[in-house]
Amino acid sequence: MNTMFAVPRGSVGVATAVSTISGSSFGRRRAGFGHCRVRCEMERVVAEAATRSSGGNVEPGKWIEIQSTQLHSSENVGDAARPSFNPAGDEDDAEVLIECRNVYKSFGEKHILQGASFKIRDGEAVGIIGPSGTGKSTVLRIMAGLLAPDKGEVYIRGIKREGLASDDEDLGGLRIGLVFQSAALFDSLTVRENVGFMLYEHSNLSDERIAELVRESLAAVGLKDVEERLPSELSGGMKKRVALARAIISDDKPGHSEQELVMYDEPTAGLDPIASTVVEDLIRSVHRNGRDAQGKPGTISSYVVVTHQHSTIRRAVDRILFLHEGKVVWEGPTAEFDTSMEPIVRQFADGSLLGPIRY
Repeated sequence: MNTMFAVPRGSVGVATAVSTISGSSFGRRRAGFGHCRVRCEMERVVAEAATRSSGGNVEPGKWIEIQSTQLHSSENVGDAARPSFNPAGDEDDAEVLIECRNVYKSFGEKHILQGASFKIRDGEAVGIIGPSGTGKSTVLRIMAGLLAPDKGEVYIRGIKREGLASDDEDLGGLRIGLVFQSAALFDSLTVRENVGFMLYEHSNLSDERIAELVRESLAAVGLKDVEERLPSELSGGMKKRVALARAIISDDKPGHSEQELVMYDEPTAGLDPIASTVVEDLIRSVHRNGRDAQGKPGTISSYVVVTHQHSTIRRAVDRILFLHEGKVVWEGPTAEFDTSMEPIVRQFADGSLLGPIRY
Protein backbone atom coordinates (compact mmCIF):
# COMPACT_ATOMS: atom_id res chain seq x y z
CA MET A 1 0.00 0.00 0.00
CA ASN A 2 1.36 3.40 -0.89
CA THR A 3 1.82 6.60 1.08
CA MET A 4 -0.19 9.68 0.13
CA PHE A 5 1.71 12.91 -0.06
CA ALA A 6 1.14 16.40 -1.33
CA VAL A 7 3.09 19.50 -2.21
CA PRO A 8 2.01 22.56 -0.20
CA ARG A 9 1.07 25.60 -2.25
CA GLY A 10 4.10 27.70 -3.02
CA SER A 11 6.55 24.79 -2.76
CA VAL A 12 8.96 24.00 -5.55
CA GLY A 13 10.35 20.55 -6.24
CA VAL A 14 9.47 17.12 -4.98
CA ALA A 15 7.71 16.50 -1.68
CA THR A 16 8.72 13.88 0.81
CA ALA A 17 6.28 11.36 2.27
CA VAL A 18 3.52 13.24 4.01
CA SER A 19 -0.17 13.08 4.77
CA THR A 20 -2.39 15.46 6.66
CA ILE A 21 -2.91 14.11 10.13
CA SER A 22 -5.91 16.11 11.28
CA GLY A 23 -8.81 13.72 11.80
CA SER A 24 -6.78 10.77 10.51
CA SER A 25 -6.60 7.26 11.89
CA PHE A 26 -2.98 7.80 12.91
CA GLY A 27 -3.88 10.96 14.81
CA ARG A 28 -6.58 9.08 16.68
CA ARG A 29 -4.37 6.04 17.33
CA ARG A 30 -1.53 7.88 18.96
CA ALA A 31 -2.87 9.00 22.35
CA GLY A 32 -1.76 12.45 23.42
CA PHE A 33 -0.21 13.23 20.04
CA GLY A 34 -1.13 16.79 19.05
CA HIS A 35 -2.49 17.12 15.54
CA CYS A 36 -1.01 20.60 15.14
CA ARG A 37 2.43 19.35 16.15
CA VAL A 38 2.37 16.54 13.62
CA ARG A 39 1.09 18.70 10.82
CA CYS A 40 3.73 21.36 11.47
CA GLU A 41 6.40 18.66 11.52
CA MET A 42 5.23 17.32 8.18
CA GLU A 43 5.07 20.75 6.60
CA ARG A 44 8.63 21.39 7.80
CA VAL A 45 9.92 18.17 6.25
CA VAL A 46 8.09 18.83 2.99
CA ALA A 47 9.42 22.38 2.80
CA GLU A 48 13.00 21.20 3.39
CA ALA A 49 12.71 18.48 0.75
CA ALA A 50 11.18 20.91 -1.72
CA THR A 51 13.93 23.46 -1.13
CA ARG A 52 16.67 20.85 -1.68
CA SER A 53 15.08 19.42 -4.78
CA SER A 54 16.49 20.40 -8.14
CA GLY A 55 13.38 19.36 -10.02
CA GLY A 56 10.71 21.56 -11.51
CA ASN A 57 7.41 22.75 -10.13
CA VAL A 58 5.01 20.11 -8.90
CA GLU A 59 1.34 21.03 -9.06
CA PRO A 60 0.50 22.65 -5.67
CA GLY A 61 -1.92 20.75 -3.49
CA LYS A 62 -1.84 17.72 -5.79
CA TRP A 63 -2.21 14.42 -3.94
CA ILE A 64 0.04 11.73 -5.26
CA GLU A 65 -0.08 8.03 -4.44
CA ILE A 66 3.46 6.86 -4.05
CA GLN A 67 5.72 5.87 -1.23
CA SER A 68 8.62 8.20 -0.55
CA THR A 69 11.71 7.91 1.60
CA GLN A 70 15.48 8.17 1.34
CA LEU A 71 18.28 5.65 1.37
CA HIS A 72 21.78 6.15 2.62
CA SER A 73 23.73 3.89 4.93
CA SER A 74 27.11 3.86 6.62
CA GLU A 75 26.73 0.66 8.61
CA ASN A 76 26.92 -2.90 7.38
CA VAL A 77 23.94 -5.23 7.61
CA GLY A 78 25.82 -8.36 6.65
CA ASP A 79 26.75 -9.76 3.29
CA ALA A 80 23.99 -9.28 0.75
CA ALA A 81 23.54 -11.91 -1.91
CA ARG A 82 24.26 -10.29 -5.27
CA PRO A 83 23.38 -12.76 -8.01
CA SER A 84 23.66 -11.29 -11.48
CA PHE A 85 20.35 -10.75 -13.22
CA ASN A 86 19.62 -12.43 -16.51
CA PRO A 87 16.12 -12.00 -17.92
CA ALA A 88 14.48 -15.25 -18.93
CA GLY A 89 14.64 -15.45 -22.69
CA ASP A 90 14.45 -12.36 -24.90
CA GLU A 91 14.10 -9.22 -22.80
CA ASP A 92 11.38 -8.04 -25.17
CA ASP A 93 9.22 -10.87 -23.82
CA ALA A 94 9.35 -9.50 -20.27
CA GLU A 95 6.45 -7.34 -19.12
CA VAL A 96 7.06 -3.63 -19.66
CA LEU A 97 6.24 -1.79 -16.44
CA ILE A 98 7.03 1.76 -17.56
CA GLU A 99 7.72 3.15 -21.01
CA CYS A 100 8.69 6.69 -21.93
CA ARG A 101 8.24 7.68 -25.57
CA ASN A 102 9.91 10.78 -26.97
CA VAL A 103 9.64 12.68 -23.68
CA TYR A 104 10.47 16.40 -23.51
CA LYS A 105 10.73 18.58 -20.40
CA SER A 106 11.88 22.17 -19.95
CA PHE A 107 12.02 24.58 -17.04
CA GLY A 108 11.77 28.06 -18.46
CA GLU A 109 14.50 28.48 -21.04
CA LYS A 110 16.38 25.42 -19.80
CA HIS A 111 15.67 22.36 -21.92
CA ILE A 112 16.26 19.24 -19.82
CA LEU A 113 14.78 16.30 -21.74
CA GLN A 114 14.73 16.37 -25.51
CA GLY A 115 13.16 13.18 -26.78
CA ALA A 116 14.05 10.55 -24.17
CA SER A 117 12.69 7.06 -24.96
CA PHE A 118 13.18 3.81 -23.02
CA LYS A 119 11.45 0.89 -21.28
CA ILE A 120 11.67 -0.55 -17.76
CA ARG A 121 10.75 -4.24 -17.66
CA ASP A 122 9.62 -6.57 -14.91
CA GLY A 123 12.51 -8.10 -12.98
CA GLU A 124 15.11 -5.59 -14.08
CA ALA A 125 17.74 -3.69 -12.10
CA VAL A 126 18.30 -0.61 -14.25
CA GLY A 127 20.76 2.23 -13.84
CA ILE A 128 20.21 5.65 -15.41
CA ILE A 129 23.60 7.30 -15.70
CA GLY A 130 25.18 10.31 -17.32
CA PRO A 131 26.89 13.60 -16.50
CA SER A 132 25.40 15.97 -13.95
CA GLY A 133 22.56 18.12 -15.23
CA THR A 134 21.48 15.84 -18.06
CA GLY A 135 17.99 15.11 -16.72
CA LYS A 136 18.45 11.86 -14.78
CA SER A 137 16.41 12.92 -11.75
CA THR A 138 13.87 14.62 -14.00
CA VAL A 139 13.30 11.33 -15.83
CA LEU A 140 12.81 9.56 -12.51
CA ARG A 141 10.19 12.06 -11.37
CA ILE A 142 8.34 11.86 -14.66
CA MET A 143 8.23 8.07 -14.42
CA ALA A 144 6.92 8.34 -10.86
CA GLY A 145 4.25 10.82 -11.90
CA LEU A 146 5.63 13.71 -9.86
CA LEU A 147 6.31 15.74 -13.00
CA ALA A 148 4.33 15.79 -16.23
CA PRO A 149 6.23 15.84 -19.54
CA ASP A 150 5.81 18.88 -21.77
CA LYS A 151 5.65 16.57 -24.74
CA GLY A 152 5.77 12.82 -25.26
CA GLU A 153 4.03 9.90 -23.61
CA VAL A 154 4.44 7.82 -20.45
CA TYR A 155 2.86 4.37 -20.29
CA ILE A 156 2.29 2.33 -17.13
CA ARG A 157 1.83 -1.32 -18.06
CA GLY A 158 0.69 -0.21 -21.49
CA ILE A 159 -1.80 2.37 -20.21
CA LYS A 160 -1.06 5.99 -21.05
CA ARG A 161 -0.75 8.30 -18.05
CA GLU A 162 -2.20 11.75 -18.52
CA GLY A 163 -0.44 14.41 -16.44
CA LEU A 164 0.59 13.70 -12.86
CA ALA A 165 -0.10 10.62 -10.79
CA SER A 166 -3.07 10.92 -8.46
CA ASP A 167 -4.59 9.12 -5.51
CA ASP A 168 -7.36 7.66 -7.70
CA GLU A 169 -4.98 6.47 -10.41
CA ASP A 170 -4.97 2.75 -11.12
CA LEU A 171 -2.75 2.44 -14.15
CA GLY A 172 -2.04 -1.25 -14.35
CA GLY A 173 -2.01 -1.53 -10.57
CA LEU A 174 1.73 -0.76 -10.46
CA ARG A 175 2.94 0.07 -6.96
CA ILE A 176 5.98 2.31 -6.81
CA GLY A 177 8.34 3.24 -4.01
CA LEU A 178 10.44 6.37 -4.52
CA VAL A 179 13.69 6.79 -2.62
CA PHE A 180 15.07 10.33 -2.38
CA GLN A 181 18.59 11.42 -1.54
CA SER A 182 17.50 13.54 1.39
CA ALA A 183 16.54 12.40 4.86
CA ALA A 184 12.80 12.33 5.48
CA LEU A 185 12.26 10.89 8.96
CA PHE A 186 9.76 12.77 11.11
CA ASP A 187 11.76 14.04 14.08
CA SER A 188 8.90 13.82 16.57
CA LEU A 189 7.82 10.30 15.61
CA THR A 190 9.40 7.12 16.93
CA VAL A 191 11.05 4.62 14.62
CA ARG A 192 7.92 2.46 14.81
CA GLU A 193 5.72 5.39 13.84
CA ASN A 194 8.05 6.44 11.02
CA VAL A 195 8.30 2.97 9.49
CA GLY A 196 4.61 2.19 9.98
CA PHE A 197 3.40 5.64 8.94
CA MET A 198 1.85 4.49 5.67
CA LEU A 199 -0.04 1.66 7.37
CA TYR A 200 -1.28 3.85 10.23
CA GLU A 201 -2.60 6.31 7.66
CA HIS A 202 -3.90 4.07 4.87
CA SER A 203 -4.76 0.63 6.21
CA ASN A 204 -7.25 -1.04 8.51
CA LEU A 205 -4.60 -3.16 10.20
CA SER A 206 -4.53 -3.29 13.98
CA ASP A 207 -1.78 -1.48 15.87
CA GLU A 208 -0.43 -4.86 16.96
CA ARG A 209 -0.15 -6.13 13.37
CA ILE A 210 1.47 -2.91 12.19
CA ALA A 211 4.03 -3.22 14.99
CA GLU A 212 4.82 -6.76 13.80
CA LEU A 213 5.27 -5.60 10.21
CA VAL A 214 7.51 -2.77 11.40
CA ARG A 215 9.73 -5.24 13.27
CA GLU A 216 9.93 -7.45 10.18
CA SER A 217 10.89 -4.54 7.92
CA LEU A 218 13.54 -3.33 10.37
CA ALA A 219 14.96 -6.84 10.67
CA ALA A 220 15.22 -7.01 6.87
CA VAL A 221 17.69 -4.10 6.99
CA GLY A 222 19.57 -5.39 10.03
CA LEU A 223 17.93 -3.39 12.83
CA LYS A 224 16.22 -4.62 15.99
CA ASP A 225 15.04 -3.21 19.32
CA VAL A 226 14.95 0.36 18.00
CA GLU A 227 11.21 0.76 17.51
CA GLU A 228 10.64 3.23 20.35
CA ARG A 229 13.67 5.42 19.70
CA LEU A 230 13.39 8.87 18.17
CA PRO A 231 15.48 9.78 15.11
CA SER A 232 17.67 11.97 17.34
CA GLU A 233 18.68 8.82 19.22
CA LEU A 234 19.92 7.05 16.08
CA SER A 235 23.23 7.20 14.27
CA GLY A 236 23.30 8.44 10.70
CA GLY A 237 23.53 4.93 9.31
CA MET A 238 20.65 3.71 11.44
CA LYS A 239 18.45 6.56 10.23
CA LYS A 240 19.12 5.54 6.67
CA ARG A 241 18.19 1.93 7.34
CA VAL A 242 14.98 3.03 9.02
CA ALA A 243 14.16 4.96 5.86
CA LEU A 244 14.69 1.88 3.71
CA ALA A 245 12.51 -0.18 6.05
CA ARG A 246 9.76 2.40 5.57
CA ALA A 247 10.14 2.12 1.79
CA ILE A 248 9.54 -1.64 1.70
CA ILE A 249 6.80 -2.09 4.31
CA SER A 250 3.37 -2.99 2.92
CA ASP A 251 -0.13 -4.03 3.93
CA ASP A 252 -0.22 -7.83 4.16
CA LYS A 253 -3.99 -8.21 3.92
CA PRO A 254 -5.39 -10.12 0.90
CA GLY A 255 -5.81 -7.86 -2.10
CA HIS A 256 -2.91 -5.57 -1.15
CA SER A 257 0.31 -6.08 -3.07
CA GLU A 258 3.84 -5.09 -2.14
CA GLN A 259 5.78 -2.40 -3.96
CA GLU A 260 6.80 -3.80 -7.35
CA LEU A 261 9.14 -1.03 -8.47
CA VAL A 262 11.49 1.07 -6.36
CA MET A 263 13.21 4.14 -7.77
CA TYR A 264 16.40 5.41 -6.13
CA ASP A 265 17.66 8.94 -6.78
CA GLU A 266 21.44 9.12 -6.23
CA PRO A 267 21.38 6.73 -3.23
CA THR A 268 25.16 6.85 -2.67
CA ALA A 269 25.76 10.55 -3.26
CA GLY A 270 28.15 12.00 -0.70
CA LEU A 271 29.05 8.66 0.89
CA ASP A 272 32.52 7.23 1.34
CA PRO A 273 33.41 4.07 -0.65
CA ILE A 274 32.65 1.65 2.20
CA ALA A 275 29.31 3.27 3.04
CA SER A 276 28.47 3.23 -0.67
CA THR A 277 29.11 -0.51 -0.80
CA VAL A 278 26.73 -1.03 2.13
CA VAL A 279 24.00 0.93 0.36
CA GLU A 280 24.57 -0.88 -2.92
CA ASP A 281 24.25 -4.24 -1.18
CA LEU A 282 21.09 -3.07 0.58
CA ILE A 283 19.59 -2.16 -2.78
CA ARG A 284 20.42 -5.64 -4.07
CA SER A 285 19.16 -7.35 -0.93
CA VAL A 286 15.55 -6.14 -1.22
CA HIS A 287 15.33 -7.15 -4.89
CA ARG A 288 13.62 -10.47 -5.49
CA ASN A 289 16.92 -11.99 -6.67
CA GLY A 290 18.63 -10.99 -3.41
CA ARG A 291 18.36 -11.85 0.27
CA ASP A 292 17.89 -9.44 3.13
CA ALA A 293 19.80 -9.23 6.42
CA GLN A 294 17.83 -12.22 7.75
CA GLY A 295 18.54 -14.30 4.68
CA LYS A 296 14.98 -14.02 3.40
CA PRO A 297 14.32 -13.47 -0.32
CA GLY A 298 13.78 -9.87 -1.37
CA THR A 299 10.31 -8.73 -2.38
CA ILE A 300 10.89 -5.89 -4.87
CA SER A 301 10.50 -7.15 -8.44
CA SER A 302 12.29 -4.28 -10.20
CA TYR A 303 14.22 -1.13 -9.43
CA VAL A 304 15.74 1.89 -11.14
CA VAL A 305 18.81 3.70 -9.81
CA VAL A 306 19.79 7.19 -10.93
CA THR A 307 23.51 7.60 -10.31
CA HIS A 308 26.82 8.83 -11.63
CA GLN A 309 28.88 6.79 -9.15
CA HIS A 310 30.96 4.06 -10.79
CA SER A 311 30.72 1.67 -7.84
CA THR A 312 26.92 1.89 -7.85
CA ILE A 313 26.83 1.30 -11.59
CA ARG A 314 28.95 -1.83 -11.31
CA ARG A 315 27.50 -3.31 -8.11
CA ALA A 316 23.83 -2.38 -8.07
CA VAL A 317 22.49 -2.54 -11.64
CA ASP A 318 22.38 -4.99 -14.53
CA ARG A 319 21.31 -2.78 -17.42
CA ILE A 320 22.34 0.81 -18.11
CA LEU A 321 20.59 3.71 -19.81
CA PHE A 322 23.06 6.50 -20.63
CA LEU A 323 21.38 9.90 -20.67
CA HIS A 324 23.10 12.84 -22.35
CA GLU A 325 21.71 16.14 -23.61
CA GLY A 326 18.19 15.01 -22.80
CA LYS A 327 18.23 11.73 -24.71
CA VAL A 328 19.16 8.10 -24.13
CA VAL A 329 22.29 7.87 -26.27
CA TRP A 330 23.37 4.36 -25.26
CA GLU A 331 21.97 1.36 -23.43
CA GLY A 332 23.33 -2.07 -22.67
CA PRO A 333 24.29 -4.61 -20.00
CA THR A 334 26.50 -3.38 -17.16
CA ALA A 335 29.22 -5.76 -18.35
CA GLU A 336 29.54 -3.68 -21.52
CA PHE A 337 30.07 -0.44 -19.60
CA ASP A 338 33.81 -1.13 -19.27
CA THR A 339 34.24 -2.63 -22.73
CA SER A 340 32.11 -0.44 -24.98
CA MET A 341 34.02 1.54 -27.58
CA GLU A 342 31.22 4.10 -27.86
CA PRO A 343 33.11 7.41 -27.33
CA ILE A 344 30.65 8.90 -24.83
CA VAL A 345 30.57 5.71 -22.74
CA ARG A 346 34.33 5.35 -22.87
CA GLN A 347 34.86 8.95 -21.73
CA PHE A 348 32.43 8.57 -18.82
CA ALA A 349 33.85 5.21 -17.72
CA ASP A 350 37.45 6.48 -17.86
CA GLY A 351 36.76 9.93 -16.41
CA SER A 352 38.56 11.48 -19.35
CA LEU A 353 38.43 15.18 -20.24
CA LEU A 354 38.61 14.26 -23.91
CA GLY A 355 35.39 13.28 -25.64
CA PRO A 356 31.89 14.45 -26.50
CA ILE A 357 30.97 15.39 -22.90
CA ARG A 358 31.96 19.00 -22.22
CA TYR A 359 31.85 21.03 -19.00
